[in-house]
Amino acid sequence: MRDITQKGYEKKRAKLLARYIPLIQGVDPSLQAENRVPGSSQATAGVSKQQKSRSTNSRDERFRSDVHTEAVQAALAKYKERKMPMPSKRRSVLVHSSVETYTPPDTSSASEDEGSLRRQGRISSTPFQSHSNVEPWLNRVIQGSSTSSSASSTSSHPGGKPAAASNTAPATTAATVLADLMAHTQIENHSAPPDVTTGLVEYLHHERPQVASMRGVPRGYSSSILETADGVPVNSRVSSKIQQLLNTLKRPKRPPLKEFFVDDFEELLEVQQPDPNQPKPEGNQVNVLKGEPLGVVTNWPPSLLAALQHWGTTQSKAPCLTALDTTGKAIYTLTYGKLWSRSLKLAYTLLNKLTTKNEPLLKPGDRVALVFPNSDPVMFMVAFYGCLLAELIPVPIEVPLTRKDAGSQQIGFLLGSCGVTLALTTDACQKGLPKAQTGEVVTFKGWPRLIWFVIDGKHLAKPAKDWHPQVRDASAEIAYIEYKTSKEGSTVGVTVSHASMLAHCHALTQACGYSEAETLTNVLDFKREAGLWHGVLTSVMNRMHVISIPYALMKVNPLSWIQKVCTYKAHVAVVKSRDMHWSLLAQRDQRDVSLSSLRMLIVADGANPWSISSCDAFLNVFQSRGLRPEVICPCASSSEALTVAIRRPSELGGPPPGKAVLSMNCLSFGVIRVDTEEKLSVLTVQDVGQIMPGASMCVVKVDGTPYLCKADEVGEICVNSGATGTAYFGLLGITKNVFEAIPVTAAGMPVSDQPFTRTGLLGFVGPDYLVFVVGKLDGLMTVSGRRHNADDVVATALAVEPMKFVYRGRIAVFSVPVLHDDRIVLVAEQRPDASEEDSFQWMSRVLQAIDSIHQVGVYCLALVPANTLPKAPLGGIHISETKQRFLEGALHPCNVLMCPHTCVTNLPKPRQKQPDVGPASMIVGNLVAGKRIAQASGRDVSQLEDNDQARKFLYLADVLQWRAQTTPDHPLFLLLNSKGTVASTASCIQLHKRAERVAAALMEKGRLNVGDHVALVYPPGVDLIATFYGCLYAGCVPITVRPPHPQNLATTLPTVKMIVEVSKSACILTTQGIMKLLRSKEAAAAVDIKTWPTILDTDDMPKKKLPSVFRPTSPDMLAYLDFSVSTTGILAGVKMSHAATSALCRSIKLQCELYPSRQIAICLDPYCGLGFALWCLCSIYSGHQSILVPPLELESNVSLWLSAVSQYKVRVTFCSYSVMEICTKGLGTQTDVLRMKGVNLSCVRTCMVVAEERPRITLTQSFSKLFKDLGLSARAVSTTFGCRVNVAICLQGTAGPDPTTVYVDMRALRHDRHFLGVKPTLKLQNSCSELELFNKILPGVKVIIAHTETKGPLGDSHLGEIWVSSPHNATGYYTVYGEEALHADHFTAHLSFGDTQTVWARTGYLGFLRRTELTDASGERHDALYVVGSLDETLELRGMRYHPIDIETSVIRAHKSIAECAVFTWTNLLVVVVELEGSEQEALDLVALVTNVVLEEHYLIVGVVVIVDPGVIPINSRGEKQRMHLRDGFLADQLDPIYVAYNM
Repeated sequence: MRDITQKGYEKKRAKLLARYIPLIQGVDPSLQAENRVPGSSQATAGVSKQQKSRSTNSRDERFRSDVHTEAVQAALAKYKERKMPMPSKRRSVLVHSSVETYTPPDTSSASEDEGSLRRQGRISSTPFQSHSNVEPWLNRVIQGSSTSSSASSTSSHPGGKPAAASNTAPATTAATVLADLMAHTQIENHSAPPDVTTGLVEYLHHERPQVASMRGVPRGYSSSILETADGVPVNSRVSSKIQQLLNTLKRPKRPPLKEFFVDDFEELLEVQQPDPNQPKPEGNQVNVLKGEPLGVVTNWPPSLLAALQHWGTTQSKAPCLTALDTTGKAIYTLTYGKLWSRSLKLAYTLLNKLTTKNEPLLKPGDRVALVFPNSDPVMFMVAFYGCLLAELIPVPIEVPLTRKDAGSQQIGFLLGSCGVTLALTTDACQKGLPKAQTGEVVTFKGWPRLIWFVIDGKHLAKPAKDWHPQVRDASAEIAYIEYKTSKEGSTVGVTVSHASMLAHCHALTQACGYSEAETLTNVLDFKREAGLWHGVLTSVMNRMHVISIPYALMKVNPLSWIQKVCTYKAHVAVVKSRDMHWSLLAQRDQRDVSLSSLRMLIVADGANPWSISSCDAFLNVFQSRGLRPEVICPCASSSEALTVAIRRPSELGGPPPGKAVLSMNCLSFGVIRVDTEEKLSVLTVQDVGQIMPGASMCVVKVDGTPYLCKADEVGEICVNSGATGTAYFGLLGITKNVFEAIPVTAAGMPVSDQPFTRTGLLGFVGPDYLVFVVGKLDGLMTVSGRRHNADDVVATALAVEPMKFVYRGRIAVFSVPVLHDDRIVLVAEQRPDASEEDSFQWMSRVLQAIDSIHQVGVYCLALVPANTLPKAPLGGIHISETKQRFLEGALHPCNVLMCPHTCVTNLPKPRQKQPDVGPASMIVGNLVAGKRIAQASGRDVSQLEDNDQARKFLYLADVLQWRAQTTPDHPLFLLLNSKGTVASTASCIQLHKRAERVAAALMEKGRLNVGDHVALVYPPGVDLIATFYGCLYAGCVPITVRPPHPQNLATTLPTVKMIVEVSKSACILTTQGIMKLLRSKEAAAAVDIKTWPTILDTDDMPKKKLPSVFRPTSPDMLAYLDFSVSTTGILAGVKMSHAATSALCRSIKLQCELYPSRQIAICLDPYCGLGFALWCLCSIYSGHQSILVPPLELESNVSLWLSAVSQYKVRVTFCSYSVMEICTKGLGTQTDVLRMKGVNLSCVRTCMVVAEERPRITLTQSFSKLFKDLGLSARAVSTTFGCRVNVAICLQGTAGPDPTTVYVDMRALRHDRHFLGVKPTLKLQNSCSELELFNKILPGVKVIIAHTETKGPLGDSHLGEIWVSSPHNATGYYTVYGEEALHADHFTAHLSFGDTQTVWARTGYLGFLRRTELTDASGERHDALYVVGSLDETLELRGMRYHPIDIETSVIRAHKSIAECAVFTWTNLLVVVVELEGSEQEALDLVALVTNVVLEEHYLIVGVVVIVDPGVIPINSRGEKQRMHLRDGFLADQLDPIYVAYNM
């Protein structure tokens, strides 16, 4: 409830405050950026101190960590502040982030340390940072309507005029100027797009002007829409934003579209042509480099377990591992003796005490999961060595916290594929795991069933006296498996053998110069990578003492590791750059620490390009605390190759450290160029030292065959050594590719007989054989042929305004494939206190920074509430899970900016119109240019029926009188109510008598003359039919009008009023109830009730004999007017003569074989088109009985229609798409219930859907499938086709062949042709559009396909406008202004060549004819007509014609929460309106999905995505979307959208 009242309150308040809100005409205050005060750039004293502390030469200053920040700020300064339209958002969405999001999130970073570090206390601010604007924005949010707008601009006053009426004149001109602008900005010189700025859609080339510019008003809008329909309301925020969007888009795109000729048929995507000036590598080929040999040590143990046994028995008191609690207190020190004895106990217990069915549970070589929290290194170490002693293979994994942990399912797959059945854990950890009701640990999603075994002391058995483990020499058997998550999110297990484990310990000992009993501080995760290698394995080899710092302690006290180095006088510390960065932020407590004991500070992620900033900054601060510069030792490693390279401390004879400033642009082409002119876009990298002892290394090309790279080329580093991983467990294919690569020279010769392991690191070897890493294969994004590194892009984003709007380290960058290229997506967590305005400004500046530094566009930038991104185990973001959520639409961002216009440069060329086809392609017989002419016709009426009867039945009034005399008691109509009982009936005589009474009343009370128009405003029922004939008896012209909806007068009454006025009705006939309603107070609020014509109620009329029934003087006299609101929102009334009326009835009678003995059921609205004809005319003409089911009754009884069909055993029934949809949705689950109630549909031969649109195949198919269980024959359901000029062109009938479906290539449709395809495989599904043929053209109807512009006939299978000639064509439009001459063309068109005599009516629908192999009852081959869509509805974009329904079908498939969708164009932007069925948090997920699907399937860029509540898209009574109304509502800002995204 809160929301409704809130909305109402805000709208009222906005109205009152409207005139005080300062609005520059049509521009949001948020967008008036002129008045920004340049922010001053404050530099605090802290900076100068830091700079002094580093007395090195000025060139070295260039390598400082702020270089990147400066580059970004300089790049931004080049841009003027762009005015981009800010997305508009409903108030309730602004506050949807839950309470938990206000806890500050982990700022630990995604790739541990992406950011160029911002020095503490230095706030650099640029001219755009001032927030003078925030205040008015906030006020506006509070005052505005729920779309945070000033809803005043078009709020309607009782008069119905918009508040801004005085300014309406300039609006139209502004709109026209806008259209002109757009016409000139189109690429090359196509004809300008149709001017859709005015409310009327004029037909292209102004050839088909539309009818009565009055529009029917859809449900849900205020009446002011009528006034704004013909121009744009001036203060409309929407149009001003669109204008800004257009201005932004008018700026030239950077990559120009290549010019080359495209055949108008092949819509080729642009292929990025390589730039001839792009840098190319020029150096010599680099050969394999060899590291120093592994030293020979005399007393080196034969295996790691032998070392453990030796130290555990000879040095049992020596400390091995100290564990700390979250306060930093040492809680336990494990000695070598204890480690040995507890590992023995565990090994003994695992092998001898765990049994199932008297068999031991485990045998040597089995895999066992190790599930230990990061705070318990002691238990982990015991478990690890216990498994090794028992010859079991440990698989260390993270503790699963919930059933939905990011990536947890993948870990489950890994455990499953490793055949793990047992998990070892601690007592405390086991208690914390989620439990099932039985008390057992739940089975996590995707995990195998596990036995959980707690290894605390009391659960272990003492080994038997005679039991001794075998401590073997290191072999090629697997020692342990380390998990690794790939870029796509799949988890694999890297196997490491005993021999590799030993060789790796040996190499690390030699490279780091480890000596016995040294102290080492380890901050890393001890379960994997460097934390495991240094802190669990190599330490035991050298009897070192490890101080393990848990992650939880680092979060509480980032300086803890430095304090422990100081306390324990540690010689070595193993950290990540994140840990160095964190310790800088806690400067207060740095005073009393000293780092002079350190001889090595190993930076485990030194390969991350941004670690250099942390190293530099750390040295800057801690040099004065005894830290020597040469102590910092970055290293590079990967799960597959273990340690790849490490910088040696200088006492071990390493070369001096190296740095390189590289050009980003060249790096994106894979070329190394040292950037001498200090440009903005540079990457500073530090070396990661030399290769490991005993290893060989080479650099190979990233893609394809591993050719060696040149000296100045970036490639993947490959290593060959005894100390790498050996395989991905159980995955032979990718193992071969990664662990057994054979690098080859340019000539194709292998460089070695030994296989190399690919490390996944991208880099090169510099001077002094130092290794440089510039990125990881996992973070590589290849956009239009250039490579970008995700970490680099993250750093640029962070440098824009670090820590201000987004949390450092809570940024994810990845690429998604859209339209055959990678597109960059950036997702960040925004701080809860960031305002909408700030975030949007930050987003646009991030785009500019990335654009100028990386020369690449960001496709999508999304901000999510704090703490909502999936976390990696120890802080950081789980990138693959984030990407997965983005693609599934489950990220729930609170801000989104899409930039498809700037990024997508490989769209096909816009199509040029071909020169017109003239009479030169002269017709030869019935062929156009070698093809049969596309024409078809129904059976010839003259041969089918004795003309005598046809003459006799020329006037329907005569037919009714004749039936009343000959078969007076024959029942014609049965009307059912919602309970399924008969509400009223009418026999021939009853109907005749009632008609007479009505006619008498018209003449006496209404004093009407012959030819006067009468509006019949009745609910569906027998009254409507009786009054219709009453009018004919009196010689008046009836117009049936849908009554207004009592609950929704404001929107339904104006339509009634408009029809009454436009049709010039002299009188309204209705019921007493409706009469009261038309004159009520509520009605007066919606329309001027004083101007109604005479209103007569027909409820109790005196029984009067009519002196004479009026007889028309000629069959061409007007019989009735048929008014309906077209889908484009245009109210059109067509004139039906007496001749056309009876011809229509005759054709339907013949087609459906209707006789007095037949019953048909009709569930249609009786107000216009074929629905009216079937309800009011056909029964009188053919004498059959019609069972009338008003569609409204289905709202209270869904099964009403189908039950009636079954009860009366009806063979022929008619319904609309809306009825079919109600039945499909409402009865989907109830078919069994209906069967129990005896509903049986096997009697139905044909069930016809009446509509004026392309058949909705998915709906008819699901209807057929659903009710097949109730006996509905698969071939029964078919579609009819009619339009304004001819309400019934095709009906299935009883003797036709089955309806068939074809698949049409959508690309061909855009070019006004069609390719018929076979039923597509799923892969092709999206490139095809499914069409169902309208099988049976009615008797007497001829159809031809004509070219839309030249009006010449087209050949078989060509797409063109459907023209129809038939005795029941309407005779013309009935309009107020007597503009019949304008539209004569619609009803009296002639072909430009060929048969120029026949008079045709233009339907306004595109379609094609095709001769099929089917035959009909008469044995003739059958011509099938396929309807593609309405011409008025088509969108002209990029020189091609699109059908909205095709785009909408794609959009609806994009996400489960999209209930409905409608598209339209505004200037030449495509606007997609989507109804969201779900929580408002999902609204912004849809923006990217909608943009993606339309790009992929239609090669179109969406300009604006509007997300609205269900039910906003207006739908008329026939179930058709009224896209033009929607467009008016959008432009007049009346949709109350949840979110509007303007794509850049």
